[in-house]
Amino acid sequence: MSASSTASTDRTMSSPLRAWLLPTRPAEPARVADPAQRRAIGIELVLVFVTTLGLSGLRSLLSLLDALLRPAPLASQDAAINTPQARSGLLDLLGQLLNILQLFAWGALGAYLLWRGGVVLARVGFDRDRPLKDALGGVGLAALIGIPGLGLYLVAHALGLNLTVQPSTLEGQWWRAPVLVLAAFGNSFAEEILVVGYLLTRTRQLGWTENRALWLSAVLRGSYHLYQGFGGFVGNVVMGLVYGRVWQRTHRIWALILGHGLIDVVAFVGYALLRGEVSWLP
Repeated sequence: MSASSTASTDRTMSSPLRAWLLPTRPAEPARVADPAQRRAIGIELVLVFVTTLGLSGLRSLLSLLDALLRPAPLASQDAAINTPQARSGLLDLLGQLLNILQLFAWGALGAYLLWRGGVVLARVGFDRDRPLKDALGGVGLAALIGIPGLGLYLVAHALGLNLTVQPSTLEGQWWRAPVLVLAAFGNSFAEEILVVGYLLTRTRQLGWTENRALWLSAVLRGSYHLYQGFGGFVGNVVMGLVYGRVWQRTHRIWALILGHGLIDVVAFVGYALLRGEVSWLP
């Protein structure tokens, strides 16, 4: 086979991967040209993220800086996610449910603002036309991100770049498992709608390039995981790049929500069951 034929074959074989890595830009939602509407979208973006995940990112940054200023190394410090909200079991349960309600409300707010702004939600992934395909896609995304993510956390922790993450410090209440499952999907609902569906749609309306918007989305996702350490930040930036590009290519938000939810279910419930039972888990 000639060198030219080999090069042609290589280009042909790599073209599907190259096509997947490049974003698509559908006709809708169209770019907003009116200056007043553009300012309104910009103000809306600031207000939404200052009151939701953007503020969480700033708090996470302060938490990481505080951990770095302590004499103890990062790996010897703990970062707990689902913690008790009250001494009373009933009040603790109500506190957990209120936190979960807040997460679902954040996600619903992003979807509502898109709808209120004239965006057809089905065109940005909120339809329910392909449940099986979305389910399979979610399982695939969970495996693609979850397994390497666990490895990255263990490596970062061993290198002293990450705190010891405790996904749950809830004790053995009868409601622990269902609450942790709800919390997992509350997190995925809020994050995937706000950081992917909402943010990438709004930046598209403002005329941002797909890659620029993708990096903003990924870094924002990483920012509110800074409280876990540098490994948590890097791992979630990578997750944001993958999830954001999948949405830009497919515009299927439910697959992202399911995939993220499954990762968190395994982390939350699995940690609660395995804590103290296995030697490899910090």
